[in-house]
Amino acid sequence: MALEWERVGQPGFDRIVDALVHRMYDASASVEVVNGRGGDAGIDIKVTSGSRVRIFQLKYYLDGFPTASFKGRRKSIEKSFARAMKHSPWEWVLVLPCNLTPSEREFVDSLAVGHTVRVQVWGRARLDGLMATHADLEASFKRDQLFEAARVYQQERALLMGGVRDVSARVAALGQQVDGLDDHWTMDFARQGETVVQMLRGKHPRAHEVSPVEIKLTGKARLAPELAAAVRRSLGFGLPEEVVLPRGAVESLTVSGPEWLSGEHRDVEVRWRPMAAAPLKETRADLVFLNGGQVTASYPSTLDHLGHGSIGRSVNVDLVGGNLQLMIPRTTGESASMRFTFSLEGLEPIAALRLLRIRQRLVTGGDFEVRTNEGTIGGGDLPPQSEEAHQEVAELCSYLEDLEVVQRHCEQYFPVPAEVTPSDRIALRMARLLVQGHCVISPFMPQARFTLNGEDSPVLRALLSGEPHALRGGSDEFAITLAGRRLDLGPVFFFHPRTAADAEDSQPALSALEAGCGDGQKVTVRPADGERFRLILQSSPADAEQVPVPLRLSGFPEPR
Repeated sequence: MALEWERVGQPGFDRIVDALVHRMYDASASVEVVNGRGGDAGIDIKVTSGSRVRIFQLKYYLDGFPTASFKGRRKSIEKSFARAMKHSPWEWVLVLPCNLTPSEREFVDSLAVGHTVRVQVWGRARLDGLMATHADLEASFKRDQLFEAARVYQQERALLMGGVRDVSARVAALGQQVDGLDDHWTMDFARQGETVVQMLRGKHPRAHEVSPVEIKLTGKARLAPELAAAVRRSLGFGLPEEVVLPRGAVESLTVSGPEWLSGEHRDVEVRWRPMAAAPLKETRADLVFLNGGQVTASYPSTLDHLGHGSIGRSVNVDLVGGNLQLMIPRTTGESASMRFTFSLEGLEPIAALRLLRIRQRLVTGGDFEVRTNEGTIGGGDLPPQSEEAHQEVAELCSYLEDLEVVQRHCEQYFPVPAEVTPSDRIALRMARLLVQGHCVISPFMPQARFTLNGEDSPVLRALLSGEPHALRGGSDEFAITLAGRRLDLGPVFFFHPRTAADAEDSQPALSALEAGCGDGQKVTVRPADGERFRLILQSSPADAEQVPVPLRLSGFPEPR
């Protein structure tokens, strides 16, 4: 049954059209209802979508505006149209509770002559169709709403002769009645054992602005620090987080708002979660670091959320693998706060390095801003953190840099390993230095073992004599294993200026050489004084420095 427009009156007609326009345009545009007590300037409702402006003019003319006896109404429409044109609208909409006659339609169309504006009419048929589309709005304005609700409640108490189908049908019917209680809010509900769960939900993104609901919580005890911080972020700054207050933490819940919703409740668990926000006009952002007003670093990001709460506003920015939250108080002089969280899981070293370098700059402190094409939307001046924090980030960055260099050299790309043993860490640093053309001392190479080919020489006899002697050898391949992968760096040279053969090998080898049967004899040689062999890639430049460079790994002694 359609609304009886003849009975709603002028104020009721205006309320219905206001609610209908909000429902149709709130998600994609800005809707402003003008209070006409000081003169409406030709605007009853203004809808702004980007550069396009729609102006709605409401006239409660039940019997239209025939030419013969209602010239005053036509004059009023003309004046409203003329005032609206001063705002250069893209579209002008006349809303009435009646259908127009041909002559009335011709009169309205003639208003657009000489203007670029589109002229539309929402008459009774159009209003009936729109209200049918938004059935909950229609239900909320029907006179017999209370009767319908009572009738459905009696159905709930009836025997469910149809089984599960009746349950579904009657829950759906009750839901429709709840939807009809209010233009802007509804209540989702569920039964869990003896508990009825009620979930307040806005019907459109601006429900909290058009019809504010105030919730007052009285706590039984002091909240745990983590829960208190979550409440502050969510309610104080509008960050999109779900917060759960258990029964033990809530003494009472008082709701102030629409009459059907208001009241005090006890023995409740309270949950609130963010409503799906309207799409942001701008989502691309840059996280910018400054020094003396000059940009020192800039990282691309995605603007995920802009929120408002009782304390201030919030900015939520997503980066690959990380998230930055800004909480900016509205009170002048109070400091903004920031949370930066990240995870390296599943990221390749180059992406992980970006996150760590952002973390380094945040630890160092100084000015930063979040910018979009429309300008700066947040920022702050961070104090420097402790030396321990600096050291922790620097060591992790160093590890990722080592891994990125080695992966690129070997052309094997994989995510950052979740765990690395101390031996793996040392091997990775050695590998990076080798790839970059340096000479390194390998703590994993205390000795080398040779098999003689039978050829004799003074150099070989000197080595077997027990006196320290320079030695240089080569290997066709050198590889490290990391995260179950074999990373081959290529052929290497190994050498040491003072090596000697093990005594248990040298005498048998000398005897075999004397007898002319040294072929196949095995000899172990070791650097003097417990030192280790030096390594350098055979692909290094011929003039590469062959003096070992230190590994410089915190917590590990330098090999010698």
